Amino acid sequence: MKVDLIDKMGSDLSVVNAARVSFAKKSNWDDIPFAEGNVLKESDARLIKYLAKHNHWSPFGHASLQFHIKAPVFVARQLVKHQVGLVWNEISRRYVDDEPEFCKVDSWRARAENKKQGSDETKTIDEVYPPESDWKFPTSSLKKEVETLALKYYNTMLESGIAPEQARMILPQSMMTEWYWSGTLYAFARVCNLRCKPDAQVETQMVADQIDKLAKDLFPYSWEALRDV
Repeated sequence: MKVDLIDKMGSDLSVVNAARVSFAKKSNWDDIPFAEGNVLKESDARLIKYLAKHNHWSPFGHASLQFHIKAPVFVARQLVKHQVGLVWNEISRRYVDDEPEFCKVDSWRARAENKKQGSDETKTIDEVYPPESDWKFPTSSLKKEVETLALKYYNTMLESGIAPEQARMILPQSMMTEWYWSGTLYAFARVCNLRCKPDAQVETQMVADQIDKLAKDLFPYSWEALRDV
């Protein structure tokens, strides 16, 4: 899974001035000799914290980010649920019929016993009993077998002239997909506030953690304030 920064608009100062325009005022970066990077004035740093704490979200909408993300389908389907302040454009297998790539799994977590969803990261399931079988089967091998069969019949359907938009339905959710994801700083902070939590699915956390790091480097004052909410 990979998250690449494509573009960004604005800075922490953009957030400050979007808020200060209400009073017909404008601020500038603090003039600190030999400072590494741009530094906000102390009053502006306090203002950003105030805005985040009291849920004045509109100034944070004047800064934005655009990412190119590659992740499994099952992760993408969780993240696409975040709609407010975000725009999503994804690769389409109506138009693309090259060989799919599948995600790699290092371990298979056990189902959580004390809740309806989620997993228990302290337990792993390395073998399973396939239907009508008298012996255990390595979980990783079962995944590989399913993907190999799906890919075989997917290609057979394409070679037989079936439209990619229908042939794609037999591909498993472990297939990798990719998309452009753009949105406001505030919107991505909401994504990370939910998806970086320990109770989020591990694979989804991996994507959110990458977004978290990139945003923190670009908007250090605003991101810290929004992530503390």
